[in-house]
Amino acid sequence: MQRINKNVILGLLTLTSSVFLLFQLYYYKYYLSPKHVVRKFLSLVSSHNIAVHLIDPLLLGLIDVDLEQLRTSHDGSQSECKYFCTPRDCTTFALLDKAWKHEMGLFRAAERVGFQWLKIQSKDPRLEGMDDLSGTEIPLHYIFRLAAHVIHLVVFYERSGNYLWHGPLRLKLHVDRKFVPFQKLQFGRYPGAYDKLELLSFSIDGLTVQIPKEPSVFLEERSQSRFIECRYREARSFFQVYPDDVSLEAVEFRKKAKALLHLAALTLNSLGVKFWLSSGTCLGWYRQCNIIPYSKDVDLGIFIQDYKLEIISAFQKAGLPLKHKFGKVEDSLELSFQAGGDDVKLDIFFFYEESDHMWNGGTQAKSGKKFKYLFPKFTLCWTEFIELKVRVPCETLLYIEANYGKDWKIPVQVWDWKTSPPNVQPNGMWPIDEWDEVIQLY
Repeated sequence: MQRINKNVILGLLTLTSSVFLLFQLYYYKYYLSPKHVVRKFLSLVSSHNIAVHLIDPLLLGLIDVDLEQLRTSHDGSQSECKYFCTPRDCTTFALLDKAWKHEMGLFRAAERVGFQWLKIQSKDPRLEGMDDLSGTEIPLHYIFRLAAHVIHLVVFYERSGNYLWHGPLRLKLHVDRKFVPFQKLQFGRYPGAYDKLELLSFSIDGLTVQIPKEPSVFLEERSQSRFIECRYREARSFFQVYPDDVSLEAVEFRKKAKALLHLAALTLNSLGVKFWLSSGTCLGWYRQCNIIPYSKDVDLGIFIQDYKLEIISAFQKAGLPLKHKFGKVEDSLELSFQAGGDDVKLDIFFFYEESDHMWNGGTQAKSGKKFKYLFPKFTLCWTEFIELKVRVPCETLLYIEANYGKDWKIPVQVWDWKTSPPNVQPNGMWPIDEWDEVIQLY
């Protein structure tokens, strides 16, 4: 037998390796690429009449740049795959919980086309105030994996405050932590709250996809979407020690305060002014998930940089004339509104930021004395309070303790705003020649 030429063997091996490598590249590009996985997923949910929409931050950011071009394009066709072929480990979609109910049929179909899947569920926070239903679990996230790519499907729920909410992605003990790179998922580090979305359908890279009408607005919302629940369990414990006031007077006050808070939110939201629950209203939310019946007012906080001249006129148009205006924009501004003949007033405190703390001011009308209330720096989160989506300080306990001390759990009905708060300190006096500007009573 003739000896086989080594160069021929080497050449054949090189050719075979090259062909195999080209096949792998082709296979990855067309069958395992992110776009291919997304296409299979969209085909899967479409076959089950499940409406999903794209909320992936990376892709929405890219799409937003070319949004006008995509709006005017008839079919979204392009010479190359521009968006869904972008290198990434995960693509994120969302669905409304009412969009589908027969998940097992979807899972079986997903397995037939090669997907592996994982469902993350937890207690329904909407039922936390109901002892007999508080343990009911709902699906929060679905994870679909095909080859090296992950589809993260986030479930959004409608809440009574007329907004959308998604839950956290918390893995239970039996879940395989290596199923997907969970740390790379863009949603689920904490619960989130969003305004209801208007969706548009686009053809993008040859795929028909629904996206938020204004991707930039959604992305901005996402950056400020963190949500924290009212502490229903702690509220029940509080009422066991301090029974709730259910007198006619208390019920009537809470009714008026709720209406006032909803009107204030509507007014400030229409101006684009960011606000949060402050002082006694924040304490009522945190301690008992309700308005404190003896507080006699509704308290809100606003960062001074968000102040707008239109605030006063907007409240007047809403039927809430100005009761008093203390301070000025540069120092200790405070506004109070109250409808004629009503015993519930709205106090708005403006907060100023220093290098290591925040503060709001107070003014004694009869003496011109100034006071300053110090708070540790805080950020803002969403919550739901008396059927309203509203902000509160994320670091709520520190905020409450600054204002009411370590004994904040104990109700105190006699409260002097000048001496009772542990974070109050004297801040000088207003010069008499400024009183007409900084002490205005109506």
